[in-house]
Amino acid sequence: MSHGSGPAAPPASAPSPAASGVGSAVAASAASIKPTDLRGILKYVPRFQGQIFVLALDGSIVADDNFGNLLVDIAVLRSLGIKVVLVHGIGQQIQELSVLRGVPITNNDGTGVTDAATLDLAVRASARVSHLVLEGLTQNALKAALTNAVRALPVGIIKGVDQQFTGKVERVDRDFITHILDEGIVPIIQPIGFGPDGKSLRINSDLLAAELAEALLATKIIYLTPAPGMEIDGEIRREISIEILRDILRTKPERIAEVVRSKALNAVRAIETGTPRVHIVDGRLLDGLLNEIFSSEGVGSLVYGNDYQQIRRATRRDVRALYSLIRGGVKREELIHRTQQAIEKNIDQFYVFEIDENIIACVTLYFSPGHPTMAELGTLYVLPFYHNRGIGRKMVEYASLRAKEKGATTLVALSTQNFGFFTGVAGFEEADKSILPEARLKTYEESGRNPRVLVKRLDPAPATGTASA
Repeated sequence: MSHGSGPAAPPASAPSPAASGVGSAVAASAASIKPTDLRGILKYVPRFQGQIFVLALDGSIVADDNFGNLLVDIAVLRSLGIKVVLVHGIGQQIQELSVLRGVPITNNDGTGVTDAATLDLAVRASARVSHLVLEGLTQNALKAALTNAVRALPVGIIKGVDQQFTGKVERVDRDFITHILDEGIVPIIQPIGFGPDGKSLRINSDLLAAELAEALLATKIIYLTPAPGMEIDGEIRREISIEILRDILRTKPERIAEVVRSKALNAVRAIETGTPRVHIVDGRLLDGLLNEIFSSEGVGSLVYGNDYQQIRRATRRDVRALYSLIRGGVKREELIHRTQQAIEKNIDQFYVFEIDENIIACVTLYFSPGHPTMAELGTLYVLPFYHNRGIGRKMVEYASLRAKEKGATTLVALSTQNFGFFTGVAGFEEADKSILPEARLKTYEESGRNPRVLVKRLDPAPATGTASA
């Protein structure tokens, strides 16, 4: 599944690099981007233009040598018409200030008690980090602004312990931030909120990113952190569903590496409140941000939820509805005719997309006996009324996830009329029929339909803790 994919909401037009004032930034990265890379990026542009991405940078990433490269990547996102909101942490900086000034701190990440001395260091660290971000964005010809758009309340007393100056988000001034974004300005959000009396409260930056994404209806949160992704049981999970992640957090949170545990918790929170996707990316990795967004494989970890909540495995109760659904495709010779009996016999291969409990799309996923690493996607059909809404792409992505979870490294599709969709939208490439397993090649030859053979390479998902289909 493409880490970069997401629901499309393109505006009538998007600013050119020159209009966005980031031509120098794009030029600066041109030496490391090949023309083929640019073609790969451009296919995602219509999906993302005008959308809001919340980028959450750990304090250690701001201090890392790769920070300057990250700012160039952000300039590239802006040049493509993507609206970026920056949230930064201060964990490393507040610890360094504590040592430098000899002032003990009660908590460094905003999840525990914040006493007055810790709050003072937090405000100082936040000002320093925000200035570094402003300085870097200015060097890349981007307009930026610090805001007081986050209103907060004290967390209060938890389990008998007064959290003092630790805050929680009461309200995000959405109109204020939206106005800034519409003017082509990058908002910088500090991990400091302002209480009813105007005084400062310390807020965890991971939580703050989730709250901002909810308020701004963001398409993505991207956590940039000093870790290669979501590490669970010692292995990096490239994709994980909210259901699995929520269950791990509830039962055995220690299975998740401590460095990303807060990200996992707030990824679940964000998806539950409407953000479709959350990425966890190594902010120390050169070009990591762009590769995560604009490549089909990605380089970090993706937590997904809302995009697929309307997709489920079919049951025997769906047989009649499925038969009625695909008749249109059969009449147009897009699909092979299937009887109700044949559908029922193979019902475990079907996945369906529902709107208001009505099935409006379907797809099948099949493994040839003796070929566990090759899966075949078939019977992809969306009711014509629902065309051009990204549903077909979601069905393919969902099937790709399920195929990877079952150990597949290759996904095959056969198409007589929709190969343009598979190659242009779904990330497939045309291949020779000889790649098909022997038994499948025989039925291919016997059908006489002469469909094109299309293939998509999948990175195998780790076997540990995989999702049930």
